[in-house]
Amino acid sequence: MKEQHIPVAKEGYPFIALAAFVTIIFSLLDYDIIAFSAMLLTIFVLYFFRDPDRIIPEGEDVFVSPADGKILLVEKVYDDRFVHEHVYKISIFMNVFNVHVNRTPFPGEVESIIYSPGRFYSANTERGAMENEFCAVTLSTGSEHRYAVVQVAGLIARRIVCWATRGDSLNRGQRFGLIRFGSRVDLYLPLKTQLEISPGQKVRAGETVLGYLS
Repeated sequence: MKEQHIPVAKEGYPFIALAAFVTIIFSLLDYDIIAFSAMLLTIFVLYFFRDPDRIIPEGEDVFVSPADGKILLVEKVYDDRFVHEHVYKISIFMNVFNVHVNRTPFPGEVESIIYSPGRFYSANTERGAMENEFCAVTLSTGSEHRYAVVQVAGLIARRIVCWATRGDSLNRGQRFGLIRFGSRVDLYLPLKTQLEISPGQKVRAGETVLGYLS
């Protein structure tokens, strides 16, 4: 029997409950305009924390997107912070209307988790990429490759949530965290990856194929 999944991230429950409570109070006080505004806010918060199921692509060599959003850049860089080798860096920007639950791009074992406090500049800028608060998860694959997926806070996002712990074995498309209210995810992939995406493209977490590990 398939396990039933509530399509709302549990981290959103307190925000949804608070917004709904405010709506009810103002409704009882007959402050119709304020109550209507609070109701719209409740709907938005519920929408923001949605966590829909996704159809995960099959294939042992498939990298999928870790986040919903738009590809900001795809470039070759030397990563001296996480995997310490030449990689493809892919940056995905999530606006407030995207699903903010993050998923594992490729099966692997969590080698390390690095959390770093920082600033809260706009996530779609280079300054934000370098100076904002982040949480980096580095994984090793069964084929002895390593990659990193980095959750980056944004101008509005002030809370990064990572459910993974060191030593965890994560499956492709598995939920591992989320970021509240507008943010960015950076992905550092081995150069042996055959990329299938380009800047400006819209992607969906757990579904969109980013490339294939040759």
